Amino acid sequence: MPLVVVGISVVILLLLMTKLKLNGFAALLLVAVGVAIVRGIPLADIPDVLSDGIGGQIGDTMLTIGLGAMVGRVMGDSGAAQRIAGKLLAAFGPRWVQVAMVVTAMLIGVTMFYEVAFVIIVPIAFTLVRVTGAKLLWVGLPMSIALSTMHSFLPPHPGPTAVAATFHASVGLTLFYGLFIAVPAGALIALVWPRLPFVKRMDPAVPVGLVGEREFTDEEMPGLGWSLGVALFPVVLIAGAAVAELAVSGDSHFMHFVAFLGSAPIALLLTLLLAIWVFGPRIGRSLEEVGGSCASAAKAMAMILLVIGAGGAFKNVLVEGGISDYIKEVTHSWPISPLVLAWLVAVILRVALGSATVAVVTASGVVLPLVAGTGISPEMMVLAVSCGSIAFSHVNDPGFWLFKEYFNLSVVEAIKVRTSYTTVLAILGLGGVLALDGILGALNI
Repeated sequence: MPLVVVGISVVILLLLMTKLKLNGFAALLLVAVGVAIVRGIPLADIPDVLSDGIGGQIGDTMLTIGLGAMVGRVMGDSGAAQRIAGKLLAAFGPRWVQVAMVVTAMLIGVTMFYEVAFVIIVPIAFTLVRVTGAKLLWVGLPMSIALSTMHSFLPPHPGPTAVAATFHASVGLTLFYGLFIAVPAGALIALVWPRLPFVKRMDPAVPVGLVGEREFTDEEMPGLGWSLGVALFPVVLIAGAAVAELAVSGDSHFMHFVAFLGSAPIALLLTLLLAIWVFGPRIGRSLEEVGGSCASAAKAMAMILLVIGAGGAFKNVLVEGGISDYIKEVTHSWPISPLVLAWLVAVILRVALGSATVAVVTASGVVLPLVAGTGISPEMMVLAVSCGSIAFSHVNDPGFWLFKEYFNLSVVEAIKVRTSYTTVLAILGLGGVLALDGILGALNI
C-alpha cells in the first residue's frame, strides 16, 4: 500500500537522523532512493528523478532565500535590523513583542511567499532575541506561524490562486472571505504555541552566520526611515505587482514589466543593491565590508539550501512513484460533504507528498465535479482545500527544513513544534470554512 511506504520512509528518515546522527542532506537522499526502488521507478531513471526534484526545489528557493539572507545580513551588520527592532520594542514594549511579530508578519505575509517574508523578517527576530534576552522560539515562532497561515490560506499565494482558477472562483472574494478565517486562527495559534510547555522547554541558539553579533549605539545605526525603507522595498514591489494583477485585466508590456519587478528574485536583487548602497558607502562602510556581509550570509545558507533541495528530491520521488494518483483514486467516491472531502484529500496528499501546491491542485481535481451539483460557493471550496494543505508539515516538506535550520532545532523538536501547529491551523481553518459557509448560506449570499 503506497501510504504504508510513505509512513515507513518517514520512520527510517527519523531513525537515520536522530539515532545515527546522519546529515539531513544525505539522509533525505538515501531514503528517497529507497522509496524510488520500492515504488518501482526504474533504476536508470532514479538519478534524473532526484535531480529534477532538487533542481525544481532549489530553482524555486535558492534565489529567494540566498538574496533574502544577504539583505538580512547587510541590514544586521549595519545596525538597520537593530534600529527596526528597537522601534518595535519602543512601540509595543517587551511584553508585547510577540504581538509586534504577528502584526508585522501578517501585514507582509498577505502578498509575500512564506520563504520571502521569512528571510526578510527573521533578522529582526534574531536581533530582538539578542536585545531582549528572550528565547528564540518565543520571538520567532509567532512570526513563522503568522506567515504560514497567510501563505497557505490566502491568494495571491500560488496554492490558493491555482485552486481558485480550477473552481472558477473570484480571487478577490476568496481573499476577503479568507481573511476572516486566517487572521483570528493565525493570531490565536501564534500567541498560544510559544506558551505550551513542550515549546517553552526548547531553547535553541540563533544560528551562527545569519546575523551579526555586534550591538550598535544609537549614533552608529542608520535612521529608521532608511532602515524601514529597505526592509519594505521588496514588499512594495511584490505587493504592488499582485494588486496590479488583480486590478488590471489584459496583456500589455506594462503588466509584463510590473510582473518582472514584482517577481521575488528580482525584487530581492534590487533590494540587495539598494541595501548595499544605503548601508555601505552612504554611511561610511566600504564595499569590501558589505561584500563580507554577503559572503557570510552565503556560507551560512549553504547547508540549509542543500537540505531543502534534498527535501525536494524526496517529494519528487513520492510524486513520480504514483502516491498522488493512488490517493485520488481512493478518495474520489467518499460520500461526505464536498467541503470536508476537499479538506481531507488535501490533508492526505500533504502528509504523503509534502508539497502543499501538489496537494491543493490534486485535491481540487478530485472534488471539482462535486461543486456544480451542490451549490457550494467556489470560494469556500478554495478555502477548504487551501486550509487542508497546511496540515502535518513534516520531513517530506522542504519548508519544514527551512523552519528547522533557521530556528536551530533537532528533527524531533521541529516535528513537535511545526507539525503540531500546522495541523491545528488546518483544523481551525476547516472549522472556520464550515462556519462561514453556514453564515453565507443563512444570509443567502
